[in-house]
Amino acid sequence: MRFTPEELEAARDRVVPDVVAGGLRVLFCGINPGLMTAVTGHHFARPGNRFWPVLHAAGFTPRLFRPAEQGELLDHGLGITNVVARPTARADELTAQEYREGGRLLAEKVARLRPRWLAVAGVTAYRVAFDDKRAAIGPQERTLGATRIWALPNPSGLNAHWTLATMAEEYGRLRAAAFADS
Repeated sequence: MRFTPEELEAARDRVVPDVVAGGLRVLFCGINPGLMTAVTGHHFARPGNRFWPVLHAAGFTPRLFRPAEQGELLDHGLGITNVVARPTARADELTAQEYREGGRLLAEKVARLRPRWLAVAGVTAYRVAFDDKRAAIGPQERTLGATRIWALPNPSGLNAHWTLATMAEEYGRLRAAAFADS
């Protein structure tokens, strides 16, 4: 589906609802909604974004889901939110203050929903939101209550040094940890 530049720009004021429930195994957390996500209301909707293919390749979903099927993630113990709610064309439009405030709000959300894992898809966003300059891809020492945190590579097509295969491997490590006791 194609949208005009005017339609995309008009989406900057839209709120994209979270896909969440209490007690999820993994709450995936994007940096912020892109304009395509804001237009459609579906997370990771930009065609070049690799989130949905990586989720399937890592074994989180039984088949490749389309962004419009995001609600089906809940049936698999998965959900989606964002560090920052404001839609932008690129994540570099966000300020450090927005990341920090997003981290504070995200911690409140996690306290309320109590997922087993919070998986932040973007280590740089995680570093700024939680003031952890040394964070690297993988499980973090920090927890939010009983919720463990895993920093994942950003699935954006702009993150070219992570291939679909290497991202699926890292997401698969999270899957193994999140579903180890089931």
